Amino acid sequence: MKMQKLESDREKTWVVALDDGDEAVKSLLTFARQNDVTAARFTALGAFSSVTLGFFDFGRKDYQRIPINEQVEVASLIGDFAVAHDGVKLHAHVVVAKKDGTAHGGHLLEGHVHPTLEVLLTESPDHLRRRTDPDTGLALLALAKT
Repeated sequence: MKMQKLESDREKTWVVALDDGDEAVKSLLTFARQNDVTAARFTALGAFSSVTLGFFDFGRKDYQRIPINEQVEVASLIGDFAVAHDGVKLHAHVVVAKKDGTAHGGHLLEGHVHPTLEVLLTESPDHLRRRTDPDTGLALLALAKT
């Protein structure tokens, strides 16, 4: 993993390049924990040798796993980090494109980088928090009511 910290008065921006073979979710969570990132948003582009997408099944209160076991381009990857009761959490959605141009998308559960994943991550000055929603079981952003 390579990184460079870009800093302004209000926000800190990082460029993180994941290496061939890195698992994206684990690597990004490791980066966040090692650099005390508790609230941030990110975008990324690159490619995966395999990826597992998730589609949330409200009846089961769990993700239906959608494995794609072939090389794909990461057409779009967006997400955020926020603190939950058990530590910092990553929430990311991804659209990947297969060799024939078909696109598949969903929640990013796992992605094996090949050859790179370029991430532009901006820390937020305010802390984001997540709380488990009793109806869905999802860790949703806890925002102040207005």
